[in-house]
Amino acid sequence: MPISMPASISGIHHVTAIATDPQRTLDFYTRVLGLRLAKLTVNYDDPGTYHFYFGDELGRPGTILTFFPWPHAPRGRRGSDQVTAIAFSVPARALDFWAARLAEHGLAVAEPVTRFGDRIISFPDPDGLPLELVAASERDARPGWPAGPIVLEHAIRGFAGATLTVADDVPTAALLTETLGFRLTAREGERARFAVGAGAPGARVEVVRAPRARRGVVAAGTVHHIAWRTPDSEQQLAWRDILRARGLDVTPVRDRRYFHSIYFYEPGGILFEIATDPPGFATDEPPEALGTHLMLPPWLEPRRAALEGTLPPLVLPTSPF
Repeated sequence: MPISMPASISGIHHVTAIATDPQRTLDFYTRVLGLRLAKLTVNYDDPGTYHFYFGDELGRPGTILTFFPWPHAPRGRRGSDQVTAIAFSVPARALDFWAARLAEHGLAVAEPVTRFGDRIISFPDPDGLPLELVAASERDARPGWPAGPIVLEHAIRGFAGATLTVADDVPTAALLTETLGFRLTAREGERARFAVGAGAPGARVEVVRAPRARRGVVAAGTVHHIAWRTPDSEQQLAWRDILRARGLDVTPVRDRRYFHSIYFYEPGGILFEIATDPPGFATDEPPEALGTHLMLPPWLEPRRAALEGTLPPLVLPTSPF
């Protein structure tokens, strides 16, 4: 029986990176970039480590940057076969504000560049993770976080996209376009942009061909994986069948409490995930209380006292900032 094709991927669900110092990471993304700590939990596969989820007011898919902060993690290496930049979307006139704000916090901010018609500034986070702020040529209709520490006219709206750097872009591009439903929308030199749907911020990705680059090493200051959105578990299962039929080694569905996940490596070696939009972060906390307590899944709740005694203490952000 032929496999029924689900709706195309609708964009980026989340990106997960590796950090070192938990408090420094928490302070940077909430107080400097103005994202909300939408969920404070642990790495379900390594419960002695926090898992931070930063995003907009509700941690909506397409806004979620997550971290595993391992204090003793070695420094990673940016290179080929890796997600090499995470891009956030900001309003069109916000770049000057952000360049000044980031410089005030001691960050090395590159001069603005224009790429695919968008103005962009780039800078590293405290662990060296490459970040970009993109003033897109089209309006981003997402609301941002109205109660956050950055006035809404400048605030981050969510992801603009991400950059995948691969030694050979042909197999990666084929997976994106022939399987996941992306289309090639533009090319500048060795960089190609792919999009789904209307191609709005958060629904696109850029692939850079870098055959002579050293292979990247995933550790502190690098991206662990990138997750794509699917609307429900039924379509996720359909994606799993399709990917397996294409010869990819896909994990069983894993319960991440706030979404369900499947994982696989794309041909260049970058770890991809397909994650469901529901149920979301308000499943175990009311929206107004998101990120204010350590939340554990039921199977780890009996270990709460031991985990809280092991995890580094944190000073959580308060509102107003």
